[in-house]
Amino acid sequence: MSAKTPALLELRRAVRVWLETFEANSKVCIGVSGGADSLALAIATRLEADSFDIDLVAVIVDHGLQEESAEISVKTRVKLEKLGYKDIFLGRANVKIIDGVEASARRARYQIFHQALETYGAKYFFLGHTKNDQAEGVLLGLARGSGTRSLSGMQDVNGPFIRPFLGVSRELTEVACMEAGVDFWVDPHNSNLEFTRVKVREKILPLIEEEIAPGAIDALARSAKILGQDADALDEWADRVFELINPEDIAILALTELPIAVRSRVLRRAIYALGAPDGSISAAHLAPIEALVSDWHGQGHTSLPGGVKVGRISGRLSLSNTETNETKK
Repeated sequence: MSAKTPALLELRRAVRVWLETFEANSKVCIGVSGGADSLALAIATRLEADSFDIDLVAVIVDHGLQEESAEISVKTRVKLEKLGYKDIFLGRANVKIIDGVEASARRARYQIFHQALETYGAKYFFLGHTKNDQAEGVLLGLARGSGTRSLSGMQDVNGPFIRPFLGVSRELTEVACMEAGVDFWVDPHNSNLEFTRVKVREKILPLIEEEIAPGAIDALARSAKILGQDADALDEWADRVFELINPEDIAILALTELPIAVRSRVLRRAIYALGAPDGSISAAHLAPIEALVSDWHGQGHTSLPGGVKVGRISGRLSLSNTETNETKK
């Protein structure tokens, strides 16, 4: 394997930026599916790790969704061993189909990832998402009518999870694998047009690139980064406001002085603080709460997930949790 071929050099630089910030002897997990993106990440990180005294753990997840999944996991393990990986964590995911195959598999996969982090005492976990994945996510968010945070796509860093390849293309990872002489698995799910993301990848993005905006993948990835910066700024503003209020009793005047983009974030924080399940509050849930603030004409309280109830009383927004109150009784 040549470590100095053009594609590999670019990927190694993308990884090095992160390894340079880690403490010596840190443990870093790497999610490896056997596809080009994750194998290229494993190759590039393996080539760089020794220079930084970094211990690597390859993490393979067998989702059990395809007949050959166990065989693919074994083959991936063999490839990793040939690349010099000594610590390899192989987990069998328990995928319970609740909200579609993609979302359910992702949830089960991250359970395995957290198990690996805990087992090896690792602080960091590399994932092989590329700017193609980022562009696809932005288009999907637009189609759903998502807000700024969703349209900002995946973050470079999210807790222990780091995505070094968000600035490189999927094509580059495939070239890097070929340069390294490592064959990669092509997941048949990635060409199954029953999945919305595959439709975006195979039909929508190529059409946009050809008919509307050549270079659309780069442009969408840049948009995600800009939107992420905007969302961070709005979140920080909302955090500062939230620290100054009582989430159970908020003066309407304090809310009306805020831009609606900040106000909606403050309201979400207050609702979650009262016990609504994380991620359960949508724009549709917030609409009647916003009306209590900016379009008040005597309407009654609104009930939300998790037993949260919101009403307007004497110029103040009153939040309570009926389920918590019942438990106290």
